[in-house]
Amino acid sequence: MDRGLAMGRDGGESFYRGELYRIRGELIQIEVPADPHEAERLFRTAIDTASRQQARSFELRATTSLARLLAKQGHRVEARTILAEIYNWFTEGFDTPDLNDAKALLDELNE
Repeated sequence: MDRGLAMGRDGGESFYRGELYRIRGELIQIEVPADPHEAERLFRTAIDTASRQQARSFELRATTSLARLLAKQGHRVEARTILAEIYNWFTEGFDTPDLNDAKALLDELNE
């Protein structure tokens, strides 16, 4: 994975680069659960990368991951705000796993 991220830096902007950052953030949470700061940094980098590429599906995934992390840290309002913003951008595809996951998390955050 780190090799894939390095290749993206060396060879231009890989379409999957944002998704690789998100996956790395998910793995960091497993490897070092006591220190969520690196995972948060990776999720935010994934969101920025996907946004620049206009890759809304990857941006949604990364934002969902970040929102889940923020909620665990007690930042439910911020989590709900950032997730609602990207979720509300979509006008179709509400039966996809990514949008279903985001919707379920939004519902949980609204409780």
